[in-house]
Amino acid sequence: MPSKEHDQKDDPDIAIINARKMKELWRKAALEKSKAIQKEDEQKRRTRTDEQIVSDFLYDRGEEALKLAESQFPAQTRGIVKRLADLIKSGEIQQRISGGELLMLFRSIGINVRVDTTIKIEDHGKLVSFSDKLKKVNQEDPNKEK
Repeated sequence: MPSKEHDQKDDPDIAIINARKMKELWRKAALEKSKAIQKEDEQKRRTRTDEQIVSDFLYDRGEEALKLAESQFPAQTRGIVKRLADLIKSGEIQQRISGGELLMLFRSIGINVRVDTTIKIEDHGKLVSFSDKLKKVNQEDPNKEK
């Protein structure tokens, strides 16, 4: 009399059932893996970087001041941004930070962030830089006293 084990190996119906079960197991494993990857990606999106946290607290040209500081003093700015983010997370900083306040912070700790400034004035309906206006006036009447 043949054994059960021998019958199962030779029976094509059992082989088909086993193949279906294996296919279903592979499909479930792939689905679980893709869910785990999606969950991991979602967590990464939820965890904001220090730069994003600080950036959300900046207003009135704060972003511009931060970018200037990063371009001129990258290592020091990273440290300051990390500390600011920690203070924001802990609730010690609750008010938004303006660009001027951020520049004052950098200057108070010895980091002199250079800001390009221009003064614009209106001349005959156009905005002209103050230096161009002075040059123009000097060219028109160089001997005239002011």
